[in-house]
Amino acid sequence: MTMPTTLVPLNTMLADLDETLRNMLKRELARHGFDGVEIVFDAPDKEWSATLSSPTVNLFLYDLREAIEHRPIDWYPQPGNGGRKELRPPLRLDASYAVTAWTRAVEDEHRLLSQVMAVLYAHPQLPDDFLKGTLADQGSQRYPLFTRVAQSRQDGKADFWTSVGGQYKASIDYVVTVSCESGTVVERGPEVRTQTIRVMDKDGGRARMEEFHRIGGVVRDDEGEPVPNAWVVVSDVGWSVSNAQGRFLFDRIQPGTYHVMARGTDGTEGEGELSVPGGKIDVVLGKSAKSKASKAPAKKSD
Repeated sequence: MTMPTTLVPLNTMLADLDETLRNMLKRELARHGFDGVEIVFDAPDKEWSATLSSPTVNLFLYDLREAIEHRPIDWYPQPGNGGRKELRPPLRLDASYAVTAWTRAVEDEHRLLSQVMAVLYAHPQLPDDFLKGTLADQGSQRYPLFTRVAQSRQDGKADFWTSVGGQYKASIDYVVTVSCESGTVVERGPEVRTQTIRVMDKDGGRARMEEFHRIGGVVRDDEGEPVPNAWVVVSDVGWSVSNAQGRFLFDRIQPGTYHVMARGTDGTEGEGELSVPGGKIDVVLGKSAKSKASKAPAKKSD
C-alpha cells in the first residue's frame, strides 16, 4: 500500500481574507463619499465600543465550519516523470462574519450599513484585484471565493452578541467560502496508458482470437503544460477531445502504427506516430496552422 506524504503548506487564509475585505470595503466606500471609515475585526463588546472615535465597520468572524455542499471528492492528478501523483482535495470552509456599523448618530449608522450591504452583495465572488496574500495564489485557493449575504444562520451557530457580551445591534451575516489545503500527496505508481483485450470466439468448432488495445496520451503545449479541450485524431480510428488534464483515450484499437494529430482551441497543432501495442504518445502543440502557411515572396521593383 502506498503511504501518503504530507507537507503542510503555509496557511494564512483567514488573515488574508480580513485584509481582502478591508481593501474591498475601503475602496468601494470611498467611491461614494464614505471617507475615513475604519474597517476592524475585533469582538464588538462594550469595552471595545467605548473606545470608538470615528465611523467604523466591524466584521466579527464568529463561525468556521465545513461547506458540505461544496465538498470536493476526487483527488487531483499530478502527472510526473513516469509516475502519477495525486493531491488530497482541500477542505472547503464557510467563514461567517457578523457585520455591523458604528457611528454617533443612528441615521448615519443606517446609511453606512446600507452601503456596506450593497458592496458585499455586489460581489457574489471576491474579485481577483481585491485578493491579498495567499488568496491570490491559485495553488492555495484553487476554487473561486464565493460569498453569501444576509442568509439565515445555520442551526447551532451561536449568537455572537451573547458570546461577546455586547449591546445588541442590527447586523448582516456575511459568509465567504475558502479552501484549506492539506499538502497530502499519494504516489500512485507508473502511469498506465495501454490496455489489451483478447476476445476468443468459436466458429465451426475452431477458436479465433481477436486482440484489441486501449491507448492514451497527453496533449501538451510547448512549455510542457497539459492542454484541455484539444481535438485529437488517430488515423483510421476516429477522434476524441482531451480532458481537463490534457489526457485522451481511444478504445478497441488493433495492432499497427497510427498517425496522431492534435489541435488546440487556439489553432496550434501537433502530430506524431504511435505504435500499438505498447506505445504511448504525448502530442506537443506547436505553431498554428495559419502560421505554417508560406508567404509569397515580395515582388522586386524594376
